[in-house]
Formats: sequence, structure tokens, C-alpha cells
Amino acid sequence: MVKQASTTDTRGDADKDAPLKEDIRLLGRLLGDVLRDQEGDAVFAVVETIRQTAVRFRREADAGAAAELDGMLKQLSREQTISVVRAFSYFSHLANIAEDQHHIRRRRAHLLAGSPVQQGSVNFALGKLKRAGVSRATVDAFFRQALIAPVLTAHPTEVQRKSILDAEHDIARLLAERDLPLTPKERGANMQLLHARVATLWQTRMLRYSKLTVADEIENALSYYRITFLRELPGLYDDIEADIAEQYPAAHAHGAADPARIDAPYVQMGSWIGGDRDGNPNVNAGTMRHALARHATTILDFYLDEVHALGAELSVSTLMVGVSPALQALAEHSPDHSPHRGDEPYRRALIGIYARLAASARALGATNILRKEVGPAAPYADAAAFAAELQVLVESLQAHHGAALVKPRLATLKRAADIFGFHLASLDMRQTSDVHERVLAELFARGGAEPDYAALDEDAKERLLLAELAQPRLLYSPYIAYSAETDSELTILRAAREVRARYGARAIRNYIISHTETVSDLLEVLLLQKETGLLRMDRASGESELDLMVVPLFETIPDLQRAADIMGRVMALPQVKQLIAKQGQLQEVMLGYSDSNKDGGFLTSNWELYKAETLLVTVFDKAGVKLRLFHGRGGTVGRGGGPSYEAILAQPPGTVNGQIRLTEQGEIIASKFSNAEIGRRNLELLVAATLEASLTPHPAEAAHSAKLARFEAVMATLSQRAYQAYRNLVYETPGFTDYFFAATPIAEIAELNLGSRPASRKANQRIEDLRAIPWGFSWGQCRLLLPGWYGFGSAISAWLDEADAAAATPSRDDKLGALRAMHAEWPFFATLLSNMDMVLAKTDLAIASRYAELVADAALRERIFKRITHEHALTLSCLELITGNAERLAGNPLLARSIMNRFAYLDPLNHLQVELIKRHRALSNQAGQADERVHRGIHLSINGVAAGLRNTG
Repeated sequence: MVKQASTTDTRGDADKDAPLKEDIRLLGRLLGDVLRDQEGDAVFAVVETIRQTAVRFRREADAGAAAELDGMLKQLSREQTISVVRAFSYFSHLANIAEDQHHIRRRRAHLLAGSPVQQGSVNFALGKLKRAGVSRATVDAFFRQALIAPVLTAHPTEVQRKSILDAEHDIARLLAERDLPLTPKERGANMQLLHARVATLWQTRMLRYSKLTVADEIENALSYYRITFLRELPGLYDDIEADIAEQYPAAHAHGAADPARIDAPYVQMGSWIGGDRDGNPNVNAGTMRHALARHATTILDFYLDEVHALGAELSVSTLMVGVSPALQALAEHSPDHSPHRGDEPYRRALIGIYARLAASARALGATNILRKEVGPAAPYADAAAFAAELQVLVESLQAHHGAALVKPRLATLKRAADIFGFHLASLDMRQTSDVHERVLAELFARGGAEPDYAALDEDAKERLLLAELAQPRLLYSPYIAYSAETDSELTILRAAREVRARYGARAIRNYIISHTETVSDLLEVLLLQKETGLLRMDRASGESELDLMVVPLFETIPDLQRAADIMGRVMALPQVKQLIAKQGQLQEVMLGYSDSNKDGGFLTSNWELYKAETLLVTVFDKAGVKLRLFHGRGGTVGRGGGPSYEAILAQPPGTVNGQIRLTEQGEIIASKFSNAEIGRRNLELLVAATLEASLTPHPAEAAHSAKLARFEAVMATLSQRAYQAYRNLVYETPGFTDYFFAATPIAEIAELNLGSRPASRKANQRIEDLRAIPWGFSWGQCRLLLPGWYGFGSAISAWLDEADAAAATPSRDDKLGALRAMHAEWPFFATLLSNMDMVLAKTDLAIASRYAELVADAALRERIFKRITHEHALTLSCLELITGNAERLAGNPLLARSIMNRFAYLDPLNHLQVELIKRHRALSNQAGQADERVHRGIHLSINGVAAGLRNTG
């Protein structure tokens, strides 16, 4: 029997991972039992032999082990291959469950042992701020004005089916139970259920065999609300209030409102799913309406369940205690007139609230309300009216000796109503600037205002757009036939107006412009809003009302370099200044990490993002406008991924200021939020980092500024060299595109039903047209993760070596000293190296060499792979020179052990994937034939590798 782990485990470092290893062994043994039972001893033996040979290949990396593994995989039948791939893929998923449970276990052990407050918690951030002299009033003002918004997006790296998520959630729950004191009988029952759930997982289809629809993506995202956000986000607010009260204690009268309570919803959820049209022809007005209807149904179902439960709990009788007149009035207006509840006004009030909620749910699109209400009632005008009635209950209980009854459920429900409203999450709209230009060109031409808008230069476009914005009339006419694209775009914008009227202004608040390159790109969206009633001008006052904030997205390196100039010019326009004033002197700017990385490489992308943010702060300060940055981060480090806490703290001074939005994408959503406790911790990390980055005093002395200027000058030089190295490989090396498409599973990824969006913007094999997400995903699958490090070694070594050739430059030792100072004293550079260190820990050239064998042209294979291996060695050497660490993740041993533990099941999946790709491509080359089972095996391996690496999208 597996030894029971203690939640108060205080063993030394050597034993800290013992419970994790026990859990992995337990789940591995159960999977092995299921494998024997379902597939037979022979398949189980094959799986074990492959695992052991792959381990030997990793340890020895010799030709003998590689040849043995290659021969073994070639001999597998198609049926055996599928079973073996499934076994390693499912073990990858089970190991992740065990690891997540271990994180929870260690955190609880830390808290139970009374250890110091952990970095990354809000309590830690508050204590740090208090010691720095930040007042309670400043902290309160932060929470009243802040907006911290994780935005869930659907991108083609989301490889988890909801059925798999549900099964894994059950396994996680049962695994957590084993940390509790259990009787032998209870432990046996737990083991039986675990075995059954693992068997269910084995018999559940891992892949989607049909193309994922936008509606499927919406439902997938909503599952994380039910698992995590609906309960954990209100609970986090309560924890933060307790942390504030602990760090900043304040005396208040008995029975008075808690001064630590902050009612402003400073953490709110966002979504792109159903509103992101950029490159996705499947998103339209219908998907947008459907998204909001499903959002509303999900949150109203939650409210209905909670109100029903409250009705059972609040059996308070007026024979025992009084109630407020407002509460009594609510009870009198209830459709419940049962004499059995005549002395139970809270229950009667809640029955009335339930009836009004049910009516609201039907009005907002719900079709299946589980419990029918007692009688008819009018729907709520909005979520604020619902929250106001809940507040009546709260105040009545607090005033009549019932304060203890508020906390368990009612306070959480009231908090949820404030956070989620009836819309659940704000849906962003997004479209590329090219589409806006085409639509307006048609409107201008058909309306007789300008025959060829697209041909105008930028100045002429701006003059025309500003003049048209000042006109009271519309360009659009209902009596003219327009193209399908123009009709669709205008219909979507009109639908946005309907959605806001129906679900509230928070339902849709932002319109994001992909590929923003000019001022006219922003003015075009303002004009389109005017054409559809989202921008309205009062002729008497001359003032305008804008419904959707226009948010430019700067993505490529040139776009980032132009960002500050574009924003400075657009904010200086009188019409725009007036609109920004109506937005509370606040303007959002989105920065794209993915395309800038694909365009310029890891080092240059990070540097240009940093520079763009710094310049934007200066421009916004000059304009007197508050800047909110929206970070379009992906899962991989190459796409801006990595730990969110460190990333926020590494932002340039003045770029956070209590306002931040950031995307959560692909399998990162599952890894962060498929477990409620881990989800709550990840949400707290966002709040803590934003709080700390916003309020921590920054040194203002001249010496600090001079030092930062020196660091930035070095980065500028390194960026230029890294950019040249990266561009030379990816865009200037003959045959590189052919190498990439052959040596990675990019073609197979494009065929996988991962999402509703195509993998490429155009039907060709140009890297320029490939989406950044499958680009990064492919490099992760072949274990090179090239976008997360390539160019760093060349940049550093060339800069260091340059000292000997030019006497006027600092010596090599001086330069190395500068790099080490940057690592020690500059959070931006330290975080950059830390993220690269993590990528390099997951990079495996021996595995990557197996993928290189897929390139038929031996000369091309040798030439490209040799360059990559040389740059890899150079990068490792330079990283060691700067940090002093020869081992990867020396500063994060927990993550290092985690990655090492995964290799046992990750490596075999890579070897199997290579063999399956060989088979698939060989068949495809034979008159276009294909074997569906081989195809399915490749997709299973892609799923397993993605789960094992955890941040590949």
C-alpha cells in the first residue's frame, strides 16, 4: 500500500518530493493495471521496454541506443503503436495531476508550519509596501481604481477535450483525499474509485475527430468558470480583505462596516472567444450573441443555485429575531404566500429573488432552468438591482445579530454579483486593420465621398476620416447592396450595440485592432462605430459618446517601434482627446508578444516591447492620460509566456499603475485553472504582482537613472546583434522554410482539430504568413524551442569578443561585469534570462536530432541543424558566463526536478512521434494515401508532448 502523505510534512529537502514520487508511482501503477487489463501483457511489456530504452538513450545518447529504439518502433503494428502512444500520453496527464497536487500539499504544509508569508502572496506584497512607507489610504485607493483582467482566448494550441478535463478533475480530487486521515476501508474505497477513473480515462477518446467550432470553444472556456472562477475569485477578495486588515489594522466600532471591505471589482474576467474575428471566418455576429447568451446562462445558473441553497440555510424566524423594514418589504413582494413560512422573511425574500432571477435568465437567453420558481415575478433591470436586493439581506442580518450568517454563502454571492454581473466576462472584439480599410473603402466609394480610399496617403486618409467623423450623416445606406464582408462587419458592430443594451455595458467594452500601423487605423474603427450607432455625437454640445474603447495592437518589431509616435499623434487630435476624457482619461494599448518574436527573435522581441512600453509611458504622461497595457502573452517563453508574477514585476516603471490585462491561452488555461486551489493561487499572483509593481517606490536619484541608461545601452547593442542572427537563420538562409516544415510536425499540427482558427493566415508555406502560435508550438514538439533562445549566444559572444578588436571599447572583463550587474540588478534582464533558462532546460538536442532525420535533403539537414546546435552551445556558454550556473534552473530546483521527472514519459512520446510522422509522410507521398490510425497516433503524441511540456502554445 502506498504510504499516506502528511499535509504537515516537515521533512528535509531530500524528502520533499517523496509524496510526489509516491503519487506518480501510484497513478503509473494504476495505469499499468488498466493497460494490462485492456490491452494485454504483451502491450504492457512493449511500453516498459520502450520507456527503459528511451531512458538509456537520454543517459548515453549513443548510436546503439538510438538504433535499438528505432528498430523497436518500426516493428510496432499500427494497433500497438496507438496503444503505446496513448499509454505515454495518459501518463503525461496523470503526472501533471500528481504534480499539481504536490504544489497544493507543499503550500498547505508551509502555511500549517507557520512559515513566513510567501513571496507572490498579497500579504507579502502588502507587508513589503508597508515597510516602504506606503499608506493604507494608498492601498485602498489602488483597489478602488484597479483593473486586473485575465482574458481567456481560444487559440490553436488548446488540445484538451472537456471530457478529459472532467475525468482528470475527478482523479485530482481522489488523489487529494489520500492526504486526509482515512480508515483502511475508506482508503480501499478511494483506491477502487481511482482505478475506475483511470480506466474511464483510458476508455475516453482523447482527440476531437471533428473540427472544433466556436461554440465548442465557448463551452470549453466556461468549464473553468464552474471549476475555479465563480467561487475562487470571490473567495480571493475575502482573503485580500483579511490581508489588508492584518497588515494595516484599524479600529472600528462594533457592528460597523469593516473598513477593509472594498466593493470595487478590481479583478474581472475577459474573453476573446466568440468576438475575435482576426483571421477566423467562423466568428460573426451570431457567435458573439451566442457567447454572451452562454455567459449569461452560466452565471445566472450559478446565482439560481446559490439563492436556492441560501433559502434552505436562512431559516431565521421573526419569532426569534427582528428584521429590517427593507427586508420585510422584500418578503412581502415575494410570490411565496405559504403560511408555513409566514415567520421566515429571509426565505420568502429569497424565493422572490429566485423568481426574479429566473425571469431574468429567460429574458437573457436561458432555456432550461432546473428548478421552477414558485410564482411569476418581474426580471431585474440589471445585475446591480439583483446585488442591491442581496445587500438588503446582508444589512438586515448584520443589524439583527446575524452577521455570522452572512459569511458562509451570502457574502460570496453578493461579491460574485459585483464581479460577474449578468455578463460573466467582458467579451473583446478584434479584427485586423486591413478588413476595416476594405470596408470603409467600399462605404466611401458607394456613398460618393471618395472613389479610392485605399490609394490615399496617410495624411489624406486622416483628413478624410476626421471630416467624416464630424459629419452628422452616415455613409451607409440601407438601399445599397454591399459586399458580404462589409455586410458582415457592420452586422457584427450592430450586434455589439444590441448585446450591450441587453447584458450591460461591461458585456463588450473594447475593440482591438490587429496590425495597427498608422493613426488612420484607429480613426477607421471610430468611424465604423459611428456608422453603427456605437459612437454618437450631440450636435448641441459638440460632444460624443463612444461605447467601445478603440485599442491598438502593436505586434511586429516595426509596429512596436512606431507605437509611441502613433499614440502621441492620435491622442493630440481634439476629437479623440474628448473621447478619452469621457473614458476617464484612460486609454488601453495592446502589445503582441507572439508576432514580434516570430519577426525578430526572443531577445529583440523582449527589448522592443520594453522600449515601446517605456516610450508609451512618456507619451501618455505628456498627454495627461492614464495608460493601461494589455499584454498578448502566449504559453511559450517565445510568445511572452513564463511566470506571470515575475513578468509583471519586470515591467518598466510606470507601465502597470493598477491597470493590466493579459491573455491566458491554450493549455496554459488548463494548467493554471483546471484545479480550483491552484487557480486561486494564480489569480492571487496576478493581484500581488500588480499591487507591488504599481505601488513600490522607485529610486529617483541620478545614479540609478545613469545605471539604468547604461544597462539599456548594452541591451540595444545586444538586441541588434541577436536580431541579425535570428533573421539570418529564419528569413535569409536558403532552404530554412523547407527544413522547418520537414523537421517539425507543423503540417500535422495544422491538421489537428485544436481550434476553430486556421493555423496559417494564407494557404502557403511562407513563415511570414504562418501564425505565431503554431510556429512556437511546432518548435516545442520537436524539443528545440528555438523561438525562446536563438540569437542570444551570437549576440553576447560577438559583443564580448569585439573588445579585443577595438581599443576604444571596454575590455571583455568590463563587458562581462556589466552583463553580470544587469542580471543582478535589473529585473527585466534577470527575468529574461530566467525564462530562457527554463526553455533551455526543456530543450533536448538529442531528441531534436531524431526530428532532423525527417529532412530528406541530407545536405540541408546537416547545414541547418549544425547552425542550430552551434548557437545552442554558444547560448549555454554565455548564460553560464553571466549567471555562474552550469546547471539549468539552479535557482529553481523544484522546477528543475519537475522537468527531469517528466523525461521518462516525454522522451518516448517524441521518439514515437518521429516514427509515426515517417509512416504518415511515406503513405502521403504514395498517391496521397493516408492511414487514419497513423494520423491519429501523431495527434495523440502531439497532445501528450504538449501536456508534458505544459507551456508549449
